[in-house]
Amino acid sequence: MSKKKSIVETTLRIPGAWAGFEEIVSRIPKGFSICDDGLVMPDGQVIEMFPMKPDKDFPGVFESACRKPATAKELSTLKRYTVNLGLIGPGGSLEAAKTMLQAGAAIIQTGGAGVFIDNSMVAHGASLWNEMAAMNAIEAMSFAFVGIIRRKTDLHTMGMNVLGKPDIVMSRSDFDENNDSMIEMIRYVCSSKKVIGDGHIIANEFGPQFQTKLIETDDAPVGSYLHNPSGRIQLINAKTIRDRN
Repeated sequence: MSKKKSIVETTLRIPGAWAGFEEIVSRIPKGFSICDDGLVMPDGQVIEMFPMKPDKDFPGVFESACRKPATAKELSTLKRYTVNLGLIGPGGSLEAAKTMLQAGAAIIQTGGAGVFIDNSMVAHGASLWNEMAAMNAIEAMSFAFVGIIRRKTDLHTMGMNVLGKPDIVMSRSDFDENNDSMIEMIRYVCSSKKVIGDGHIIANEFGPQFQTKLIETDDAPVGSYLHNPSGRIQLINAKTIRDRN
């Protein structure tokens, strides 16, 4: 019986300077295999694979999207990449995120320069991706898949749909230059076993308290990589609420 297709799909792009598809097949790590339908995971789950022709603009896009700088070796491979190997797999849960983290690592071990995530427009070099896959923890998954976007009046996440969590919106006045406040909130939401909706109080021992406001829709069209069916939560500083009252 085939598994029901996930509402959220995670899409990865892995550039590499492979001589041909045979090189990828020959270097796939133990426990994984490649069939006509895609990459076969150790548990038998199949991740769809598709090749994309090189694009002269992609190396610059990838490098600028890296949350941490890629190494010189990774950038060298990126600049001469011959194909972008796409992976499409499940999203919408922590287990799905783990699966895609491991799938990306398997392809990287065949010679990939790193991973670009369509759901968040974030990229990581191969060595950092392998470190996160080895950790296999919530902190690693949230760092791998979630991007942080600065706007004029607020800060918001992109890519929480991969983990099955709502995206987060914070006022610029409530975060610091290193994004530590937002990173702490991302980890809290990802690790929470409760459904976070309207009126949820998030307390920080060393910082402000927040009350959540659920926004059921996001700006991305339904069916796009960026759409989050879990919506967004706006974090409102409790001090702001008290001042209003």
